Amino acid sequence: MTTTTTEASDNDVKPAISHPEEPVSSPDEALLDAYSRAVISAVEKVSPSVVNIVAQPDSGGLRRRFRGQGLWTGSGFIFTPDGFILTNSHVVHGTKSIGVTLQDGSQFQARVAGDDPHTDLAVLQIDGAGLPYAPFGNSDSLRVGQLVVAIGNPYGLQCTITSGVVSGRGRSLRADSGRLIEDIIQTDAALNPGNSGGPLVTSRGEVIGVNTAMVMPAQGLCFAIPSKIATFVASRLVRDGKIRRSYIGVVGQNAPIPRKAVLSLDTKRETGVLVVSVEDGSPAKASGLTGGDIILEMDGKAIASVDDLHRILTEEKIKSTSVLTILRRTGKVDITIVPDELGGKEQKN
Repeated sequence: MTTTTTEASDNDVKPAISHPEEPVSSPDEALLDAYSRAVISAVEKVSPSVVNIVAQPDSGGLRRRFRGQGLWTGSGFIFTPDGFILTNSHVVHGTKSIGVTLQDGSQFQARVAGDDPHTDLAVLQIDGAGLPYAPFGNSDSLRVGQLVVAIGNPYGLQCTITSGVVSGRGRSLRADSGRLIEDIIQTDAALNPGNSGGPLVTSRGEVIGVNTAMVMPAQGLCFAIPSKIATFVASRLVRDGKIRRSYIGVVGQNAPIPRKAVLSLDTKRETGVLVVSVEDGSPAKASGLTGGDIILEMDGKAIASVDDLHRILTEEKIKSTSVLTILRRTGKVDITIVPDELGGKEQKN
């Protein structure tokens, strides 16, 4: 038997050997990876300080809508290592007991160190030391379009993360007390019931807002109180337990200035605050202010609305002699007034 051996020539076609190639990331994938890393980094820095709050409403409290609804849950975050927690006033106002759970499962009974319904902020305190806490950032440096991350406990789901961008700055939001909260941050980072009081943070893990509200049923309309306001209010609540404000003791409403008065006073102002009634024993009563007067100015600053009056009635005005410029009938009159401390009068002017 003859065996023939055939040698392969160099011209013969050899089978191709496939080698796995390294995947090449597209620019979009690289951007997505960078976005993910930014969110992950922020969450890892801040989430240990975020707490779940469970409060039992007092039936006599301000937020009567909680009656019969059992426990109310919200969010908050530790901002000092010795256990001070910032949250929304509407989460804890009018409650008789408050429980706090940290991310590691530790549970504490909390007490209200201070509460300010007018800015919808409250400070709680728990007994602890060396606790994880979140640093504040500068909300004034925020830019529209900047990445932000919201951390909270919606529907009791502990430490839920949503991300988005700053959609707008300088918005206004009315608190339950009726006062206007200004310079609000608008974001499209999704919020749900239970997110209230949680932090809004930058990619650097700095708290630049306190999540407070969303517009329902709209999507992507969520709001946070800026850190500029939150840090001021938190420091005062820790120190004094409240924010001191002044009041003069009137019930007022926005009203147009009569056309004849505008012409005779040679003013461009078109609105003021109409005094509807005056509280007995109040600074307004002592000053001679009466129903029907229209407040135009206080210490030379224009008062075109009730919100303007709220803005000017600060702590500095307490027991300080001021001058109210009013329209009485068709004439302009200056009267002196000494505002008193607001105290427990939630919605007085």
